[in-house]
Amino acid sequence: VQLQASGGGLVQAGDSLRLSCATSEGNLSRYTVGWFRQAPGKARDFVVSISWVGDATFFADSVKGRATISRDDGKSTVYLQIDNLKPEDTAVYYCAARPPYTVSRKEFEYDYWGQGTLVTVSS
Repeated sequence: VQLQASGGGLVQAGDSLRLSCATSEGNLSRYTVGWFRQAPGKARDFVVSISWVGDATFFADSVKGRATISRDDGKSTVYLQIDNLKPEDTAVYYCAARPPYTVSRKEFEYDYWGQGTLVTVSS
C-alpha cells in the first residue's frame, strides 16, 4: 500500500492542524496506522496509533490530551488532529501502516511508510 501524508504547514503556537494519511491504491481499512514525527536533528518518535477497526488508540505522552486520531475507511484516509500546537511539535510527520494487528509504537512493526509532511509551529 502506498501512503501519502498531507496537511502540514506553518502555524502559530496554540493553533490546530489536521493531517491526513491516504492511500491511492489498496484499502487502508485493512491496516493499523501509526503516526510518527522527526524533529530537526532528532530521531523519529512515535505520536499515535489506531487499530484497523478503529476501536483502539495509543497516544504518546507528548500529544496526549491534544491529539485526536480518526479514520474514514470510505475515503481510505486516517486523520490526525493536534490542538494547542507548541513549537516543540515542529517536525516532519510520517504515517505508516502495518497488518491488522493491535496498535503499536514500534517503528519496525510498520511495513509501509508515507513520505512525510512538514509541520512548523512558530512561537
